[in-house]
Amino acid sequence: MGRFDYTSADGTRVVGWRNLAAADHLPVVVSNGLGTPPTAWPTVVRDGGGFRVATWYYRGTGGGDRPVDESRIAIEDHVADMLALMDNESIDRALIACWSLGVNVGFEFARAHPERVAGLMAVAGVPGGTFAAMFGPLRVPRRFRHDLGVTAARLGRRLGPQLSWVADHVPLNRVTANVVNHSGFVMPAAKSERLIPALREFREHDFRWYFSLAVAAAEHEPMDLAFVNVPVTLVAGRYDVLTSMHDMIEAASRIPHAELHLLPGSHFLPLEYPDALAFELRRLAERTELAPSPAVAG
Repeated sequence: MGRFDYTSADGTRVVGWRNLAAADHLPVVVSNGLGTPPTAWPTVVRDGGGFRVATWYYRGTGGGDRPVDESRIAIEDHVADMLALMDNESIDRALIACWSLGVNVGFEFARAHPERVAGLMAVAGVPGGTFAAMFGPLRVPRRFRHDLGVTAARLGRRLGPQLSWVADHVPLNRVTANVVNHSGFVMPAAKSERLIPALREFREHDFRWYFSLAVAAAEHEPMDLAFVNVPVTLVAGRYDVLTSMHDMIEAASRIPHAELHLLPGSHFLPLEYPDALAFELRRLAERTELAPSPAVAG
């Protein structure tokens, strides 16, 4: 289990990550949430769990390089990084497990490279128009959501150095975790033993760059999902402030063969319900040609 470097199509050095799994385990590529570590999916990525997992850190994060042209951080650039990852890991075809902004990347990858995708699992995210799905539970009118989200991301970019300083000086312990998972953004189901390691890695970001990535992702328009012809599972959090479950229900309605599951959680379902997501990923695999044999089903 660990990190490695690889090179994307435009020459950018990207940091990838893989678990320790047998070659015959179910191939899964995690298209992660922005700035979140692989270990935020503890059941999916654990060694011996039946999944052969590969993922990557977004450009300029996790120790990787920023592109020479710093505007090369659109969704299409992340798709290129994902393709280079699969080639580097000799993964011809896989299940794509997407979270948050990673849903945009995963679905665009499936549109550009359908032969590499056996199935899609979208967790707490919609394929395109992500910022318009924000703040629904806070009763923000839909027509204001995108602009409000972009404004917040631009403010975060401006305050990046200050946010990085605060992140460095906030202690990470069970008290901190308890505050976070009672904040309304994260639910108590995110146990401290899972939450603290994720927070520890997240706070290492240069937040000016982190919010630059977020602003660029906001430009990704809602997708016409008629191209999707592989099995799809969507998993939404009933109390998700960042991606309204109603937007996920609407997205599911545009994919006739999609399954939709609602969990009593927030935007951070991989930390709150890791076993449930691993279960849904195995169920998704059963609808594809990649269904694992009983010996490796976990």
